Parts: sequence; C-alpha cells; structure tokens
Amino acid sequence: MTATIHPTAILGRGLELGEGVSIGPYTVIGDGVRIGDRTAIAEQVVIGPRVTLGSDNQIGAKVNILGVTTIGSGNSIHGLASLGTPPQDFSYQGEDTCLEIGDGNTIREFVTINRGTVKGGGVTRIGNQCLLMACCHVAHDCEIGDRVILGNNALLAGHVYVGTRANISGGAGAHHFVTIGPLAYVGGLTRLVQDVPPYMIVEGHPSRIRGVNVVGLTRAGHEDAAIERLRDAYKQIYRSKDRDPRKHVIERVQAEWGSDVLVGELVQSLQRTALGPKGRYRETLKEEFSRLGRKRILGQGEGA
Repeated sequence: MTATIHPTAILGRGLELGEGVSIGPYTVIGDGVRIGDRTAIAEQVVIGPRVTLGSDNQIGAKVNILGVTTIGSGNSIHGLASLGTPPQDFSYQGEDTCLEIGDGNTIREFVTINRGTVKGGGVTRIGNQCLLMACCHVAHDCEIGDRVILGNNALLAGHVYVGTRANISGGAGAHHFVTIGPLAYVGGLTRLVQDVPPYMIVEGHPSRIRGVNVVGLTRAGHEDAAIERLRDAYKQIYRSKDRDPRKHVIERVQAEWGSDVLVGELVQSLQRTALGPKGRYRETLKEEFSRLGRKRILGQGEGA
C-alpha cells in the first residue's frame, strides 16, 4: 500500500515515507524527514523544515548523522501540529539537530515539539504510545518515555525528562532540566521547578508531593503489597513528624525497604535530586549533554 498525499502538500527533498502513510492538505514537510508505516498526518501540519539564516550568523561545520526528524509507525498527527521545528534557544545556529518520535503516538492539534540543541545533546525524543493533547509544548532536548500523557496546554521547557507512564495534567509547566519520574501524576496548573519523584502525586503552585499514585500503579499491574510498601515509605519521608533531616530519613527507608523495586527507585531518585542545583538532577549533566551534542551533530570529540 503506497502513501496517500494530498496534492496541496509540500514535500522536501530526501523525504522517506513508509507504507500506508497519509498526508493531508497544506501540510509542509521539510528535507530529510523519515516517516514510518501507517502514520496519518492531518491538514496544515509542519514537520522539520530547514532554516535559512541571514549573513550575520556564524555556523560551524555540520554533520547530519541522524536526519532532522524521524517519525515511527502508526502515529496519528492532527491538524496544525508543528514538529521538528528549530529550538527556541539563542544557542541554536542552524545545526542539523534532531527530533525522534517513536511508534503509536497520538499528537493532537497545535502541539509543538522542537528539535534539540548541540549543548543539550542534539536530540529531542518522544517514546511510544504517548498522548499529547492539544496545545502542548515540548521544548528542545526533552526526553519523553513510553505511554506518557500530556494534558492540554502542558508545557515542558528545555532538557526535561519524563518517565514511562507519567501523567501530566492540563496547564502544568515544567522548568528547564526537571525530571518527572515514571508513573508520576502531576495535577492541573502545577508549577514544577524541582524533580518529581517516581510514583508520586504532585500538585500545586509551588508544587507539593500529595501522595502515592495508587491508581496509576494498579493500572500498570503492580501488586498491592508492593504499593503498600511504597505508601509506608512515602509516609516516613513526607508525613513523619520525625525531626531528623530528610537525608537521614531516606537512609532509614533505604535500609528498611531498599531491596524493594519501587521503594528502591524512589530512594535513588531522591538521592539524585539532592545532587542537583535547586533540586534538578539533570543540571549536573550539562557538560555530558554538551559533549554528546558536539560529537553527534558537529562530529567533534573522541570517536568522531
């Protein structure tokens, strides 16, 4: 089954289309984009156009290794979405940075997803079977795991990481370099300036940990006993009247339940967060991100 392309669509050079792809009216797709089988793209979508820069810009040597935008199979991209467009970052100088989208995602109207920057690793990634509701924004160098839900108008600043099955409600906003753990639930209009631990419910402005995401854990197939151990750990860490510093409380929880998978991941997340400036672990990785970006996009560094 060949691709179905509306005659008003504008397609760039080197476009690779899988079997059964459909492209709607007035959609614009830039050079070098790859789209997998059975992906449906609606009307007036923009995907990965090249950028023409004026004479005052200084652009280093570029090595286009991964292509500009790669979209997997079975995705549904609704009207007026804008994917793989240049990052909204002053450091961007026209380099061939990338957007990678997995399989089976639903991307609704007016969603915007930007490509990466060299300093952030060069790639923005979306996993598989995610739902991005209308008017979401995913900024440069974000990494989103599988089966993530972003509610309407959810906003992710640059370099944000979202773990598998996390659920971010409408109007929530995440600061640069924030990590949102797997199976976390973020309430509507929440302001996220620090990392969100896995399996927790967070809500508010400023945000606060409100409880354990029991519903999400149950739906994901976790056993009642494991969820109960996680709830006990939560109570000790967040609700205990113990006057010991948080670090000591976490160490006690680790000693008591650290062998448990869910509690162990919670403890490790909290320990990583404590390493980061203002509670954002990914800020400690800035140099590593930059090194990867220079190697991947500019061909600089060891093994280039």
